[in-house]
Amino acid sequence: MKVNEIAKILDAKILCGEDNLDLEFECAFASDLMSDVLTTQADGMLLLTGLANVQTIRTAEMSDIRGVVIVRNKAVSQEMIDLARENDIVLFACKVSMFKASGLLYEKGLKPLF
Repeated sequence: MKVNEIAKILDAKILCGEDNLDLEFECAFASDLMSDVLTTQADGMLLLTGLANVQTIRTAEMSDIRGVVIVRNKAVSQEMIDLARENDIVLFACKVSMFKASGLLYEKGLKPLF
């Protein structure tokens, strides 16, 4: 699933990574526990989380995750956006819950990690 499809499905704002609209994601993982994220490994994985801080981006970087969706209408700092941009991570923000975001993406064909 491409970046622009994800944004449309979730009615999400792309905070950075607009130059990667053709980037494809094959699966998604939803978690607020970055320790769980660090134990996962998959190419083309999208992370959905409500944890809106720079540690989320640092975790994504360490796990080679190229896309992060911040759910629940959480405020995203400029520092977080800048760090995502530096690490070539597409950063989305949406208003819906993690449960709903996961369901919407699954319904449109994005596979779960497990």
